[in-house]
Amino acid sequence: MQRLTPLLLVGVLLTWLTPVGAQTPDYIIQSNGAPMRALVQPPGQTPRLATPTPAEVRTDVPASGALAAKPATRGKIRIGVILPTESSALGEAAAVVRSGVEAAAQVDQSAELYSVDATGDNVVERYRAAVADGVNVVIGPLSRESIAKLAPSVTVPTIALNSIDRQAAANPKLYSLSLIVEGEARQLARMMRDDGRANPLLVVGGDALSQRLGKAFADEWRAVTGKPARQMAFDANDMTPLLQAAGQADAVALALDVAQAAKFKSALTPDVPVYGTSQLNIGGAQAELAGVRFIDMPWFLMPAHPAVQRYPHPAMPLTRQTERLYALGIDAYRLAVLLAVGRPGAAVRLDGVTGDLKLGRDRVFERQLPAGVMGGNALQ
Repeated sequence: MQRLTPLLLVGVLLTWLTPVGAQTPDYIIQSNGAPMRALVQPPGQTPRLATPTPAEVRTDVPASGALAAKPATRGKIRIGVILPTESSALGEAAAVVRSGVEAAAQVDQSAELYSVDATGDNVVERYRAAVADGVNVVIGPLSRESIAKLAPSVTVPTIALNSIDRQAAANPKLYSLSLIVEGEARQLARMMRDDGRANPLLVVGGDALSQRLGKAFADEWRAVTGKPARQMAFDANDMTPLLQAAGQADAVALALDVAQAAKFKSALTPDVPVYGTSQLNIGGAQAELAGVRFIDMPWFLMPAHPAVQRYPHPAMPLTRQTERLYALGIDAYRLAVLLAVGRPGAAVRLDGVTGDLKLGRDRVFERQLPAGVMGGNALQ
């Protein structure tokens, strides 16, 4: 596989996990100048933990997808991990997710892992082979294209790690666990309402992700308050109208990338309450954003959380954005175990490292995130 340069990785981060030709990302992954992880081993290989995992990991899958039958250890759950780790576009991301799954399996030791590389071209064949080999539950696929192809063939509880297209065939055993930006925007609107904000200013950037954030926030604000949010486009060359509008508002909601948010926040007077989502939390001091009230995963905001303390952090350095995928892998494993042992139709909840997870409508896992303050991570 070709080594990815930081510039190419920026493009990958902005377009991966989408159907062919799509231009908007499905995860809260932002472009940044650093690689997704330290490239000290060939891209596409799983960033292994410091100590080997005792869980069974199938890496000897031939190109044809044929699998030698191997009975599962008596009484153990067998989890299929079907990810495109050899994909030129998605291999890096898939490897990080899989390392999170393996970290959880190493700690909990409640299931055996059966890992298979699969792309959109062979995902159905690989899935059927894994089920025939005794898999009880599946984690994956990763891209919406692969999910749509697999949907009609799903026969065991399967946790897709992305949103599911409306055009995909409905299947009662197909679930969705993702980090979609709209969920955070909706929670942010409700949090500002609960904080007593009645007249906020929503500032929206021109990129696709900021536009999605802004739309989801505005829709939710109208739904929970019955009033439209005042919305303005960010203009780095002339912020005077924005600053004047912020002075008339009782709070500001940022649907901006980090650089835009830092520039705008620095120009505001300190008494203006400012809110944002996890896309602003890229790690480091971020002095320009000090005081911003934001939401993010317990993995970053709650070091004393029992699950956060239980599972190891990556042995290899990851960017803050990409480490969210590692945490996603941990919770995907934990949910897979719950689905494997639970009764069909039973309520599913998890106090996860990516948030408080609850199975909602259309078999989509909803996330509720804790809030913090930039410059101190003080939980509110």
